[in-house]
Amino acid sequence: MATMRHNDKPPTANDKKQQQQNPEVRAVFRDEIVVAVEGGVEVNAAGHRDQLKRQYNLWALTGVALTVDNAWAALGSSITISIARRRLSLGHHRRRARFGRVTGFFAGWINFYGWIFGLASLLQVTANIAVQMYATYHRATYAPAAWHVYAAYVLVLWLGTACVVFANRRVVPYTQHAGMLLVIVGGIVTITVVAAMPKRHASNTFVWGSFAENNLTGWPGGVAFLLGVLNGAFTIGTPDAITHLAEELPHPRRDLPKVIGLQIGLGGLYAFVFAITLGYAITDLSALAGGTLALLLILLLSTACCNVGTLLTCSRTYWALARDGAVPLAGLFARVDEARSCPMTATLLVSGLATGLGAVALGSGAAFLDLSGSFIILTTVSYAVPLVANMATGRRYFPAGPFHMGRGWFGWVVNGLAVLFIVLFDVLFCFPFAIPTTTETMNYNSVILAPR
Repeated sequence: MATMRHNDKPPTANDKKQQQQNPEVRAVFRDEIVVAVEGGVEVNAAGHRDQLKRQYNLWALTGVALTVDNAWAALGSSITISIARRRLSLGHHRRRARFGRVTGFFAGWINFYGWIFGLASLLQVTANIAVQMYATYHRATYAPAAWHVYAAYVLVLWLGTACVVFANRRVVPYTQHAGMLLVIVGGIVTITVVAAMPKRHASNTFVWGSFAENNLTGWPGGVAFLLGVLNGAFTIGTPDAITHLAEELPHPRRDLPKVIGLQIGLGGLYAFVFAITLGYAITDLSALAGGTLALLLILLLSTACCNVGTLLTCSRTYWALARDGAVPLAGLFARVDEARSCPMTATLLVSGLATGLGAVALGSGAAFLDLSGSFIILTTVSYAVPLVANMATGRRYFPAGPFHMGRGWFGWVVNGLAVLFIVLFDVLFCFPFAIPTTTETMNYNSVILAPR
């Protein structure tokens, strides 16, 4: 197979001459989508024939990124639900480097486990919101039960699955447009309402200077602060979500880095402002309770769109693993319904696994929280694996893209610091959340990451 190393320059006269002289195996200079043709079949940069429709442009991709990230909603959903309860008195990539297939295998599987646990966590949040909305209208008669949340969990999951399987080309891109609108506009509305409704606000000292007296974890202040970074990591910790849709974009090399930057920047800004707003409003929760239903509705709609985007990410991850032969029954799960532009068997398997994970909460809420809470650790470990492999091979094998940092010291520093921070915080995220701890309150993320 003839291949070409892509760059952003147009083909030269010599390139075109080589194409004409070798019509059997010709390089195709059509942006970064096709890098070679073998036996008349166009091969993309992942080494496979295109099977999915490239239906996401830059703005559609931004919608997926912001909807899956859903930063302020991820931060605020648990707080909003607790307010309602108070009222109720309650890419796997193949690499050419040595050991590349091994590192790719583990990076891909660890990333998939992280995303399937993240999907279960998000579905649980959406189900809780739906149940709390019902409970708000039936406070006098409603008796909460764990199976209510699980029934809502299953309903939300399989409605999203039906959307992805049967309406991927017609509906799914628009759900992400709607999700982006809800994240941006809904975020502004929510922040404004939360800031304006309380009749009294917390003092600057309470918001900015009361960390020590409000530290109830038992850990020293510095350790407690570092452990609290997990909340921020979970809020904006989805930078690889859109990378799993690379084969559904016309310009992935150019557009993916732009959207990742926008996702982290805008998501971080919204979450930061929202957190500050909540800090000042938290002393008058009764005023916020009056707007609980409206806030829950915004969260419900935005997280429902987020479910669709996360299911897309998770199913595409498993499909990519199957296509490279890294899963049992790979031939079955690598199949694509090209008419629907959907890896149907992989999507149905992911939904089935998520259904089973949701049932864990019926038996042990603590176990489910540990599984879903491992999302950040597992996904960041999957980021560190290729970074370490890249540095171990002299940063020679990753093809340079439009935003390449070069082979000098700057790239080494950025890669090295990224790995260092991943190791540091993943170790911290395995600490118990509070001390002294018990078997019920213990953090079992270390067991999930490295079982023995």
